[in-house]
Amino acid sequence: WGPTVANRVPVHASGPYSIPNYSARARAVYTNAPPSGAFRGFGVPQSAIAQEALFDELAEGLGFDRLEFRLINALENGAATVTGQVFKKGVGIRQCLLALRPQWQAALQAAAVFNDSTNAAVNDSASGAGRRRGVGIASCWYGCGNTSLPNPSTIRVGISARGAVMLHQGASDIGQGSNTVITQICADALGLPVQDFQLVGGDTDVTPDAGKTSASRQTYVSGKAAMLSGLALREEILRHANLSSDAKLALENGRLIVDDGQARRSIRLADLPADASGYVFVAEESYDPPTAPLDEKGQGTPYAVFGYGAQIVELEVDVELGKVKLLKLTAAHDVGRAINPVLVEGQIEGGVAQGIGMALMEEYLPGLTENLHDYLIPTFGDMPEIESIIVEDEDAHGPFGAKGLGEHVLIPTAPAILNAIRHATGAKVRRLPATPARVRAAIQRLDETA
Repeated sequence: WGPTVANRVPVHASGPYSIPNYSARARAVYTNAPPSGAFRGFGVPQSAIAQEALFDELAEGLGFDRLEFRLINALENGAATVTGQVFKKGVGIRQCLLALRPQWQAALQAAAVFNDSTNAAVNDSASGAGRRRGVGIASCWYGCGNTSLPNPSTIRVGISARGAVMLHQGASDIGQGSNTVITQICADALGLPVQDFQLVGGDTDVTPDAGKTSASRQTYVSGKAAMLSGLALREEILRHANLSSDAKLALENGRLIVDDGQARRSIRLADLPADASGYVFVAEESYDPPTAPLDEKGQGTPYAVFGYGAQIVELEVDVELGKVKLLKLTAAHDVGRAINPVLVEGQIEGGVAQGIGMALMEEYLPGLTENLHDYLIPTFGDMPEIESIIVEDEDAHGPFGAKGLGEHVLIPTAPAILNAIRHATGAKVRRLPATPARVRAAIQRLDETA
């Protein structure tokens, strides 16, 4: 996956900001170490760590509030990205940052009060154990789908002679809820309730190719194909019934009811001719995002859709031990349209958990790491309070304006944590994970240069 990662990183390493002077290079290096597999974000979380740390240092050097500095430089509709791409709508990073502004100001005030009063009392105590609170922020953007490559999905939906709505979709649901979301999208487009649908999935003999479950593409790409299929099936039904486009559909005891307020048709489905699959009405549609290859200067249209987000981390650092305690994480993510808000919140919480692992504990050491006793991942006790803020800045291409989310959430978590550690202690942690030993060493380096 090295070339794929190397191709994605330079496009994203600017962050979701308007940066007119930009140069980025990525190299994939073949080593004798164990091979690396796919990892959420495909290099973007790593590049965001460097970029968001630099933005914090720039803001501080210029005397700006860190959130306001990001707002000043945030991409907007009509502004060119670093690949020269211009979006007329759907650039939601400003809305994410603005949604965080009240929590940001409250968190900074709370940290200042703690550090000025409570912590002073602790530092004056006989134990000498000092604790400092910090607040960090980081932003993200992530292109949905393959980089500058064809990325199609096909969805089929049909109504059987017995009155069942069969949705053939081959997108693999790996726990993120694509079975639910794609069904919801198709149901809304067709105009029938979700409970009328039966899913046919994961069978190459009977389902069209919906592409891979990666690159945060299924809600966007397969969802768009499902929407087009639902609309096409609806059009076929209305044409058969000879009623207007605003007619309502219902299935009742093997009959399809079509009613536009002026006329009502009751179609007995068993009386209609069926195809080889047993469908009396059927539609199949495909969608491939409009992208274009990058030229030798990195200019082009790598993705048709980007998702955006920003996160605030509140934490406490034991300056004697280097131990980090997470207090709260607030995440605002632009999903274009929240097809299923509960699943959106689940994706946010899961992505944050993985980001916490990346930031504070997950480390593979060749020859030493053998199992999950050695490779630590977050547990329930490591998770802070998470506040999810769903931002909906509709996209021009996505189904009902929806964008992907799966990989986006991981990206800002680690840099926000590192920026919060720096805010609390002044120390810059340059290597992940930020274990107590590394945090303590960074604080000691700071002390030595003071």
